[in-house]
Amino acid sequence: MVSSNLPLLLLCGPLAVAALIGLCPRNLPAACFEFAHLASITFVLVLSLVIVGQVMNGSDLTAFGDWFVIDSLGAVFLLVIGVVGFLTGLYSISYLRHDVAHGALDAGKLKIYYGFFSLFLFTMLLAASSNNIVMMWVAVEATTLGSAFLVGVYGQRSSLEAAWKYVIICTVGVAFGLYGTVLAYSNGSDVLGNSEGAILWTTLVAHARALDPMLAKLSFVFVVIGFGTKAGLFPMHAWLPDAHSEAPSPVSGLLSGVLLKCALLVIVRYYAITVRAVGPDFPQMLVLILGTLSIVVAAPLFFIQQDLKRKLAYSSIEHIGLIAVGLGVGGPLGVGAALLHTLNHSLAKALLFCGAGNVMMKFGTRDLGLVKGLMRLAPVSGVFLLAGVLALAGFPPFNVFVSEFLVFAAGLKAGYFWLMLICALFFTITVGGLIQIIAKSVLGKTTGTVPAGDVGWGALLPMSILLVLILTMGVAVPAPVARLLQNAPAGVLDGPADVAVGAPWQTAPAADPVAVATGNSSHTETNP
Repeated sequence: MVSSNLPLLLLCGPLAVAALIGLCPRNLPAACFEFAHLASITFVLVLSLVIVGQVMNGSDLTAFGDWFVIDSLGAVFLLVIGVVGFLTGLYSISYLRHDVAHGALDAGKLKIYYGFFSLFLFTMLLAASSNNIVMMWVAVEATTLGSAFLVGVYGQRSSLEAAWKYVIICTVGVAFGLYGTVLAYSNGSDVLGNSEGAILWTTLVAHARALDPMLAKLSFVFVVIGFGTKAGLFPMHAWLPDAHSEAPSPVSGLLSGVLLKCALLVIVRYYAITVRAVGPDFPQMLVLILGTLSIVVAAPLFFIQQDLKRKLAYSSIEHIGLIAVGLGVGGPLGVGAALLHTLNHSLAKALLFCGAGNVMMKFGTRDLGLVKGLMRLAPVSGVFLLAGVLALAGFPPFNVFVSEFLVFAAGLKAGYFWLMLICALFFTITVGGLIQIIAKSVLGKTTGTVPAGDVGWGALLPMSILLVLILTMGVAVPAPVARLLQNAPAGVLDGPADVAVGAPWQTAPAADPVAVATGNSSHTETNP
């Protein structure tokens, strides 16, 4: 590991912008807040890519006495924060201008939005880079504070109710995560005889075999319940549909694409400790059960929704469940597929929530019964929403197809035939609901009450970048990203963890997941 000030600098940027916006008078021109916001998200993107680039080259970074560590696993989530945070932040500018023009927001709420957007980015970056397990809990708890004001920014009764529901459920839930954190620290402190070292994740995972197995199990159960609440796993998911549907669309994209994954990262960190302390059977079984239940519960609820954003929210629960299933299947292929799906789902869901924002700007409603003929009225927005829906449904050549294929391949390879069949059947229900969106809202006949004309280029530009990234990850995962995803499982599994990641039709043998899934790859898969 290499000591570096870059992780601290990355944290200081958005925090400083949030503080600066907070100190500014609310009657400043909107352009001032937009400039500060643009500087913040650009800073986070650029520095995140610099740090991820260093990690890709084999240099894990530490800072502040090992309180902060960015390894290959953390770099995957840092990449998600940087890219999705930038693109949803860029989309926010055009979206909020529309809201101000139509009286949904005023200057004071603009200040709140842009200030808390940067604060929200800071808290998620803190969660992704923390090596101190208490700091991890503080960071995830702080994400609630950073995002609750964004959920309720419109000040309507429904949005305020959703914000309070979000705060109460997540605060109570994450309290269980604190119990798990205290148990892990106490266990490590007793074994190591060093209270300072026991607070660091890297120390705990290195000495995990010496931990008390029963305390390690109890700690993991509390962690999964606590941080699983924030990740949206069943049955702790009740806050998610309300918060995602009532927040401004770019915030919904950030919640679904990034926040859920940051909470999931903490679970993965403790999963790595538990696998080494008690073996893989117990942690894999727990996350496999919760992941499967999340898919089974979310799919029918997704199908019956008429609110576009609530529909997408239930889809988030389902895909978080699929990531958990990949983690529960275990092995290098299962964990690698789960991490790839983390990245792919974030891009696809960001595009879809931005598409939902375009629908709101065009039709003034999220009710799919009233949204008709988007492709005819706003062709570019229609194409983007169509592409996002097809990507989320898992059709090639979009990226979600690749990672879903790998998760199911890992499950079949591990012998979970019936479980994978159940998951596939419930995903078929979701595909049916997505096809309804295409048939009725995107390609359906217009009602004649909405004038033709697309939204501005400021909203379409970030969506076009998201679509390019989705297609790129679907056709051929870039070599640096593939290398990062190959290295990341080593920090999770107890043993060799080399796995190829790519697209099923890539020609390079080392990057062919079909070969990996069938055991014909030159890479050797060793189950923990």
